[in-house]
Amino acid sequence: MTTTTTPTTVPVPAAEDTPAVRRRRRRGLAPGKRLPASRIVGPALFLALWAAASAAGQLDPGAIPAPWTVLRTAGHLWTDGTLPTDVRTSLERAGYGFALGLTAGVVLALAAGLSRIGEALIDGTVQLNRAIPTLGLIPLFILWLGIGETFKIAIIAIVVYIPIYLNLHAALSGIDHRYVELAEVQGLSRLQFVRQIVIPGALPGFFVGLRLGVTGSWLSLVVLEQINATSGLGYLMFQAQNYGQSDVILVGLLIYGVFGLVSDSAVRLVERRVLSWRRTLSS
Repeated sequence: MTTTTTPTTVPVPAAEDTPAVRRRRRRGLAPGKRLPASRIVGPALFLALWAAASAAGQLDPGAIPAPWTVLRTAGHLWTDGTLPTDVRTSLERAGYGFALGLTAGVVLALAAGLSRIGEALIDGTVQLNRAIPTLGLIPLFILWLGIGETFKIAIIAIVVYIPIYLNLHAALSGIDHRYVELAEVQGLSRLQFVRQIVIPGALPGFFVGLRLGVTGSWLSLVVLEQINATSGLGYLMFQAQNYGQSDVILVGLLIYGVFGLVSDSAVRLVERRVLSWRRTLSS
């Protein structure tokens, strides 16, 4: 009697269940690879549309000069020494105000975030300050500090410290309490707890506040440099307004925009390096 043996078949997993397919499916939910120089694509497109509209005669040259006209004006202002002086003055004002605001925001956030007494003394006052329009404090600061450079730097510092404080304080308050319990079980000292738990946990919120503070320093500078100033980009734009020089005004605006973009990109770069251990959508 002859017996036939049926060959044993090894079950093959379905194509949709293989690890490679699962990885592709998971990867499809993410934004994808970062595009090279993606930060300048939007500004470059805007500049191209501006140039095309100017070349086609769709824009009034008296109201919105062509990009090449603005570049030519910037070259004239640079060669006669006006623009370098104004740029240097604006950078000094923004730098001093930003440094003071950064220091105040970090110190106050740490005091309020790590101590109940500090929170009771500081947080309510900062929230009240946040509710008051900062530019509305200009007349009062002029009476207190005079009409010179001091009140300008003080206003910039206030504009900078508020977002830094708010975001850093929120990050400190949002640290999971289980990490605190773990630090207590491990017997960490107060300094070790701050260095190993608090600082890494609060850094993402700190960098968000830092980016907002950098932007705020440039926004407030535009207004402050039009009050009893004899130099600076804001003063240059104010004088150009009196003489109807729209090309000079656009030069100032473009420089402010470049400063804001470069400073924000610098903060992003530092953030990416410092927080390289995180796996996020942006990375």
